[in-house]
Amino acid sequence: MKKYKWGILTAGKMSAKFVRALKLLHNAELYAVGARDISRAKLFAGEHGIKKYYGSYEELAADTDVDIIYIASPHASHFEHTMLCLKNRKAVLCEKAFALDTAEAAAMIEEAHRQNVFLMDALWPPFQPVYRQTKDLLLKGEIGRLIHIDARFGFQAPYDAADRKFNLMLGGGSLLDIGIYPVNDILYFMGTPDSVTAKATFAGSGAEHSINIIFGFNSGQTASVFSSFRVSAGIECTLYGENGNLVFSRGRDMSQRLTLAVNGKKPEEHSFIPEGMGYHYEAAEVMRCLDEGKTESPAVPHSYSLALMNILDRVRSEAGIVFPKQRPS
Repeated sequence: MKKYKWGILTAGKMSAKFVRALKLLHNAELYAVGARDISRAKLFAGEHGIKKYYGSYEELAADTDVDIIYIASPHASHFEHTMLCLKNRKAVLCEKAFALDTAEAAAMIEEAHRQNVFLMDALWPPFQPVYRQTKDLLLKGEIGRLIHIDARFGFQAPYDAADRKFNLMLGGGSLLDIGIYPVNDILYFMGTPDSVTAKATFAGSGAEHSINIIFGFNSGQTASVFSSFRVSAGIECTLYGENGNLVFSRGRDMSQRLTLAVNGKKPEEHSFIPEGMGYHYEAAEVMRCLDEGKTESPAVPHSYSLALMNILDRVRSEAGIVFPKQRPS
């Protein structure tokens, strides 16, 4: 198997988590990191044993030895940074939220096709043991026909208008930061909703700090989603079926728990604690696809990323969430 040289775009906390997971893969080489401040890049490189460091993203993208670039900049910069890397013919794994809106995501995918290079949305859930086990039990009919899903992600974050979580210029708000996970749960287990109703409450910066969403399906199925930076709601998803329920949750350390409660039977408990907080699964998928000459992942195809972004667009429209840097449709 080829050993791939990874470039890391940004030297922040998320990049540090990903880099630690990347070290678990024998075919991944931590090769370079880029940041806007070369001193930060140098410090990050030293802390994580990375060979090269750059004081600009342009230099990182131009390095001909880099095979894959992992992008962990704020949401509002994903379009710019992904396009930069794609135009330098680098394979890209871009953190969620993949883009600010569907228009940006579509343009990114179009550029990947034009350059004939790999591009993947760095969605954590589809690769995790708890998601795979839940989907398997659902498909086996363990809880019968799926009727309703209730999913939430909430924690208390100190308010700071300049913090990326509350800064609209950076794509701030709970929806794209943490709400994307329960929204993804609905898409992953039920598909694309036919109707969307959403109500948000806003912080002083104009970014929403909490949002409640109701999804409806022509099949008669329903779903509810809640995300918040204001309350400690935890991270949990319950799938209600005619014959029982599936409940999965995770901790902030990415430890995962699943309960299968079939009517009339003793509940079954499952727990999973993946290495590297589970981030290495995404990196392994990128390199597997490159080994096979693919430009998109069958686990997270471009069509899935577009479907998720489209749902988020519909939610924002319903809730009155507007980002200043949003590209024209």
